Amino acid sequence: MNYIRNLSFIGICMAFVVIALGAWTRLVDAGLGCPDWPGCYGFVFWPNDEVEIALAESRFPMFPYDINKAIPEQVHRLFAAALGLVAILLVYLSFSRTDNKSIKRWSLFLLILICCQGLFGYLTVSLNLLPIIVTTHLFGGFATLTLLYFIFLKSRNFEIFNQINISNLRFISAIAFVILIFQIFLGVWTSTNYASLACADFPTCQGSYFPEMDFKNGFNLNQEVGPNYLYGLLDNPARVAIHYTHRISAILVTFIFLILMSRLWFSDAAPLASTLGILLLTQITLGIINVVYVLPLYVAISHNLVAACLLLATFTVNYLAWKK
Repeated sequence: MNYIRNLSFIGICMAFVVIALGAWTRLVDAGLGCPDWPGCYGFVFWPNDEVEIALAESRFPMFPYDINKAIPEQVHRLFAAALGLVAILLVYLSFSRTDNKSIKRWSLFLLILICCQGLFGYLTVSLNLLPIIVTTHLFGGFATLTLLYFIFLKSRNFEIFNQINISNLRFISAIAFVILIFQIFLGVWTSTNYASLACADFPTCQGSYFPEMDFKNGFNLNQEVGPNYLYGLLDNPARVAIHYTHRISAILVTFIFLILMSRLWFSDAAPLASTLGILLLTQITLGIINVVYVLPLYVAISHNLVAACLLLATFTVNYLAWKK
């Protein structure tokens, strides 16, 4: 079990890196930095000298080569591929080094999930950043991280967990987990539709608390496959609807988490209340900074990573509340 525990922990760290690299790729508009998959203009890494660049542009004349976009895209792919190798090793170790059927099942499911992630990575490029595909792909990154964390928890017997009994918080912890997942989806949908800057002021949006919004087009999940979705195809009211919904949902998340934290504070898992509070406050602050300072790169990447940490912290609460 030590091998599985250590390898799953490495996988967790790598999943954080992949999420950060995915955010970096998206924020610098490098989603089509490499127009083919899994290579980059036909190369394993990316074209680096004049001869390779000339060859790359002859292969893909519709996609002028930009090394500043090719590097983020291909580095993200390479780390994702390395995470796939971790999943393969986890399956091997779970079937050869342990009799724990649960870990075997979840390790196998993790490998299937990462294979699906690879498929969506291909579709992201081949369908030219179709929002629903990109959203599913990015959302899958959070699911991969959570599953690796779950395998890590199951591979190690944390004695302190056996001393904690918060089964009375099952209902509120489950609600918090579901609403957080929905909020993460809204955040990803905001990013993939280039709606992060649709409201450039705070707390108002375009100088109003009730700006013009187009929810029908903003949340049309069945968009037709267009020629290219780089920089988005939605008009401004649709993007405002997405952005504003993400803000309103954040208020709901805060309300639910305040209830959960107040209940946790008087339970055996009081430290988790502080953890959730710090992460939630940090996330709200980063979100406001993103708007006020026009989406600073490292702040926006941190916004993604803190969301991942908040997801794992909320998952931990549910793990403790629902454990047998």
